[in-house]
Parts: sequence; C-alpha cells; structure tokens
Amino acid sequence: MEHALELRNVRKTFGATLAVDAVSLAVPRGALCGVIGPSGAGKTTCIRMVMSILFPDSGSVSVLGHASALEAKDRIGYLPEERGVYRKMRVGAFLTYMGQLKGVRTEEAAARVPRLLAEVGLGGTEGTRCDELSKGMLQRVQFVAAILHEPELLILDEPFSGLDPVSVRLLREQMLRAHARGTTILLSTHIMQYAEDLCEHVFMIHQGRKVLDQAMAGMRRQFDPRTITFEPLDPSADVGVVRAMPDVERLDRVETTAGGYTVTLAEGTDPSVVLARIAAAVPPARIEMARLRLEDVFIRIVAGGGGLDEATAALRSRLQSGAAEAEGVRA
Repeated sequence: MEHALELRNVRKTFGATLAVDAVSLAVPRGALCGVIGPSGAGKTTCIRMVMSILFPDSGSVSVLGHASALEAKDRIGYLPEERGVYRKMRVGAFLTYMGQLKGVRTEEAAARVPRLLAEVGLGGTEGTRCDELSKGMLQRVQFVAAILHEPELLILDEPFSGLDPVSVRLLREQMLRAHARGTTILLSTHIMQYAEDLCEHVFMIHQGRKVLDQAMAGMRRQFDPRTITFEPLDPSADVGVVRAMPDVERLDRVETTAGGYTVTLAEGTDPSVVLARIAAAVPPARIEMARLRLEDVFIRIVAGGGGLDEATAALRSRLQSGAAEAEGVRA
C-alpha cells in the first residue's frame, strides 16, 4: 500500500529529555488518521519532524514519496498548533498571498477565497484586517490558508483547540469535505472524542512512545466494551429481572436524574439478543450499546490491565478534561 507519509523508528531528544522514542507511523494515501494522546505525549514533535521543522536524531521520514516535506511543500496543507497570521494584512490579501506561495494563480486564489471564507462562517471579511478579528476567527482564517491550494496531504495540529461550537462544526465539515475529495488527513488532538468521531485509524502516543496503531473498526472489535446502557420508561421499574439474566455479568445504576443503568455482558455474549431481552422485560425509554471510548482504551493499555494507581488516575483526569472540553463544544 502506498503511504502519504511515514515515520520509521524516529527518535528525538531535547537535551536530557527524550521526547519521541522509536516511533513508526504509516499513513495510507486518502486516509483520515488521528495522532492522539495527552498533552506532552510527543504528538506535536512527531508532526514537526514530518514537516521538517525539526529533524530526528535517528530514524527516517517520508512525505508524499520524498525524504523531506520541503520537497513536496506545495502539496501539503499545515495548520500548526501555534497560530499565526500577518496581522496587519487584510484577510483576502493574506489568503491570496498564502495561496500564491503554494502555487495557486492569483485569479484562482481570488475566486476561492470568498467561497471558503463563507463556508467557515467568515463571508464578507476579505477587506477586514487580520488584527481586527477574534482569536477563533483568525483560527478559521488560518484553516482556510491550509486548504486553499487543495493539498494532497492536510496536517492539522489541535485544530479545534479553543474554538466555539459553531467554529468546530464548520471546520469539521471542511475536513470531511476535503477527505471526500481524496485528501489524506492527519489530525493531532488530545481530545480523544474528536478522533472517535472523525478518524478511520488512530495512533496513540504516550510519553514519547507509540502504544497503539489500529483502525477504529478493528479497535471496536478488540476493545468491545460489552456494555449496554438503558433507562427504564418507568424509573421505579424492578430491574432485578435484568440482573438475573444468564448473559448479564453486572448491573450498575448510573447516578443521573434519568435513573439509567449500565449492563456489563458476559464474554462471548451476543449483544443483540440481550438488547431484545431487556427491552421485552423492562420497557426502556432508551437502550443502546455503549460507544467505544478511546479514553478507556488508552487507560487500559497504559495501566496494563492493572489497578488505577495514582499516576494512571492523574492521566485519566487529564484525558477527561479534554473530553469535558469536547462535550462543552458539542452542547
């Protein structure tokens, strides 16, 4: 399979700090992949090595068939974690200039800019100076700069950080639109829910090491939570019949005003059969299989199946702060 980019056993240190340790990644052309992990895991360092902003101490990098992103720069779109525009320029002029740097003809850039600005909710801002826009608006402008030349490879480092719900939705739509055109996308995020919702494949990095490299479809099979969530139509209904079902390993009440429950199934159980049995025994207001959460997968891998020690609990807290941020955006 031809790859849009590869990291092969790359290692990067900063003084005595080992930031990336023997990481290998391979992103197929046309894929939408996520690089995920808590802040400080080494994600941005990996991306900077892909972009030839940093160079590995050892190992090798390949981008669109070249040994350096610099040799394919006009075919790459990049939204860095650190935002930056020419603040005294007007939005239309800035974007046209950025397009020209990527080989887009002036008249073609001038035609694309108004359309793309409108698609990210910034229609009519071409004549506005960049320093007159809010931080979130500038982030959307920089995203337009990254996709204006319709790149083959789009690399996004924490693209949703600090954005309001409307901005997140607009950028997601543009990402999916670019992917539908065949663009390869690498999304780096510490908010794992975004990767769950968007990515076909994820790479998990923890303390500079890759700890998982798997397609989401395969992960759902491997890390099947075997959990059903349901809320009885009658909150006072007797759920003992559910607890007594032979395929039910555990029944736990969820402390919410809706009075829901989680049902953990025995290994090898067919969830569809149990779903039907529960619905027949206790009429539900809501019943569904629990969604795979990358946070739980990550913790299971890092903790090695052991107990939740202090360090792992702290890690879960950091991941949950990202999940809370995403949930706030979705609200």
